Amino acid sequence: MKLFDGGRAPNPRRVRVFLAEKGLEVPLVPVDMGALEHREQPVSSRNPLQRLPVLELDDGTVITESVAICRYFEELHPEPALFGRGALGKALVEMWQRRMELNLLNCVSAAFRHVHPAMKEWEIPQIPEWGEANKPKAVAFLKLLDDELANREFVAGDAYSIADITGLIAIDFMKPARIKVPEDCANVLRWHQAISSRPSAAA
Repeated sequence: MKLFDGGRAPNPRRVRVFLAEKGLEVPLVPVDMGALEHREQPVSSRNPLQRLPVLELDDGTVITESVAICRYFEELHPEPALFGRGALGKALVEMWQRRMELNLLNCVSAAFRHVHPAMKEWEIPQIPEWGEANKPKAVAFLKLLDDELANREFVAGDAYSIADITGLIAIDFMKPARIKVPEDCANVLRWHQAISSRPSAAA
């Protein structure tokens, strides 16, 4: 088993944080995305989309997409449960994971990929107007999230989950995307500080 890893890029980091929460170690194959190594044969032959991370199992089976990889490890190592417990708990985690991904991480990524000069070779066509349009979308969702976090410790309930990991990655990625968490989002700031202090956040 080996995990083709893209360093500080959001989705590879999402899997590493998940594995760290599980206490799992998987052999990493570093891929220099800055040098566009993810477009070369070792990655593209396993994932034609040329995206990371890519998990290759011992029998050669390949799993791509960060949440799919996380689900695989959740099934093998169910504790601690990071996709929720029971029908309701799992549904709430799924709901908030999707919300964090679609309304926050995707917006932050669009802002970075379509505005940052370093991404001109990656995002073709790069449409700066689309990047700028996504910045207020991310901020608006943070205000909604702030109201939700007024009544609970974690995004999807009383337990840390994949939804918190996605949120951590998204908010940390806001800095290079040049988006700021509004100062009046005190609950978001409190939550982010708490999950950033977990050892897994350094993965």
